[in-house]
Formats: sequence, C-alpha cells, structure tokens
Amino acid sequence: MKDLDPVSSFSAVRALLETMPGPDQPALSQWTQRDPQLTKPAGALGRLEEISRFLCAWQGRHPPRLDKVRARVYAGNHGVAALGVSAFPADVTVQMVKNFETGGAAINQLCRTFGIELAVEALDLERPTADFTKGPAMSEAECLAGLATGMRAAEDGVDLLVIGEMGIGNTAAAAAVCHGLFGGDPADWTGRGTGVDDHHLKIKIEVVGRGVAANRSDDPLEILRRLGGRELAAMAGAILGARHRRIPVLLDGYVCTAAAAVLHAADPRALDHCLVGHASVEPGHRRLLERLGKRALLDMDMRLGEASGAALAVGLVRAAAACHNGMATFAQAGVSDKD
Repeated sequence: MKDLDPVSSFSAVRALLETMPGPDQPALSQWTQRDPQLTKPAGALGRLEEISRFLCAWQGRHPPRLDKVRARVYAGNHGVAALGVSAFPADVTVQMVKNFETGGAAINQLCRTFGIELAVEALDLERPTADFTKGPAMSEAECLAGLATGMRAAEDGVDLLVIGEMGIGNTAAAAAVCHGLFGGDPADWTGRGTGVDDHHLKIKIEVVGRGVAANRSDDPLEILRRLGGRELAAMAGAILGARHRRIPVLLDGYVCTAAAAVLHAADPRALDHCLVGHASVEPGHRRLLERLGKRALLDMDMRLGEASGAALAVGLVRAAAACHNGMATFAQAGVSDKD
C-alpha cells in the first residue's frame, strides 16, 4: 500500500478524514455466507460473532487472521501535573517507561499472555506540554508531530492494533478534551484518575474548567492541540493511520478513548474500525462511550491505562476469530440443520 500523505498541517489531517475507506463488502459477504452454516444456533455466540464479522470488515479479507497483533503505548508528560491533579509526581512517567522496557509492568504480562507485540514510545518526556490553564498545551507543530508518530504504528501486515498510554496528569487532559468537545460541567468528565483524594479532585475539576475556558474552539483538532497532550495526539494518529491501512483497532480506557473522540467529533464514521476493550471505572469514560455509541467488550473495574484493558480483550478477539474459522459446518459435522 502506498505511503499515507504526510500530516504537515491540520488540513492534511482533515484530508485523511475525508478519504477514509469503509468496510470491505466482499469480506462481509463471505462472513455472512459462512456464519449460518456453523454448528450453532444463529446468534448463539453473541458478541463473538460480531467481533469476527468486524475483523473481516476492517481487515478486508475472509477468513480473519490475528497472526500479528501489535500494541503501542505512548507516554507523555503534562504541564498541568504541577497543579496537583494527580496522586503521583510527573517523574513517575519516566520511571514507568523504564518499567515497561524491562518487562515489569502489567501490560508486559498481558502482552506475553495473549501473543501481542509491545513497543512503548516516549514523547519528549523531559519537556512537558504547557499548562493549558494559561493557553494551548501544544503548538500545531507539536500536535502534528504526535499525530505523525502514531501513524507510523499502522504498518502493512499488522492484523490488529492495540493502543494505550502512560502519562501523569493525562486523565485531566482527557477530561478537558471531552469537556471541550461535548460540553456539560467539568465535573461530568473528571474522575479520580490515579486515586486523588477529595481535595485534589476538587482542584482537578477546577483545572479542567479553567483549561476549557482558556482554550475554547469548535474545531476538534484545535481542542486536541489546546487541551490534549503528545500521547493523545499519537493515539489519534494511530487510529487514523490504521483506518487507511485497513487495520482494526482495539482502544483502551478513558484517555485513549478521549483521543479517539477527537476523530469522532471531526467525522462520526472515524471510529467504525475501532472496538473498545474495556469500560474504565473513570465515570467520564462511561459517559464518553455513551456519547460515541460504543459498548466495551469487558467491564473489569480497571483504571490502569497502559493499554492493559485492551490487551486483556485481545483474548476475546482471538476467541472470536478461532470460533468462526475453526468450527465445522453442519454439513461437515453431519449435524442436522434447522428445518
């Protein structure tokens, strides 16, 4: 497949949104022909059937394959972390990246368990984004650099892309992005993140409200630039690049879905190739999933980030493909079909 156009401007990003491919109809037809022949009542595998159909539609082939599942975790630091919005200091972002690299984090264990290739990309951790209560978090060039970084994860040959993040302060950025995109009250979108107490939750809500008031825009990409972070931009880029490469995407929790919501706000079709791995206990995530019309695959009371919930859901996706591809048909098994 030819290289994607470079994202040298927001206009170039909008052009990519305008030229997104849709689901592959021949692959869907093949799925539709095979599924009723399998040795089960119609619909008996529930969402597993939906997942296998989804894979065919967005891989553009039948049967679906999961030979190469790639996870990308993007790490970024945020200027608002200095305002008391997190229970942990910003240094933890760098420390956790080292933990990922030495195999000691939850995401490492989950990727090993489910056969996922993992890479972590640290995005200028020594240079946090600007404090968005005083102006935009990023310049356009910084935001575009994040988008371009994410797009590089969408390479030919990847069968499923799992995306997630790490960044102290990034649930505040996610809440600000959602508040900027969808309105409401800052408290509607702001949760405890790393586990802040009531006092710091109040500070966090105030910071989100001040940030949106200082950075209002009707342009979703500008909201990403002004209120997001480098890792949110990278995740949005990965989602958009995957769409053009016909790679289905598995989204993680609140911060990841907030990055995805920027694309949805720009074009409601932009997340058709995405499943959501899990519903975070962050209240803003559940509210956001409702706004996006997405139902998570798992609900495990998780709020870790790191792509951990999405990686866990890869087990379901593998199960869905295995059932569709490996089950015998009624004719093969000598089982009587319904009259």
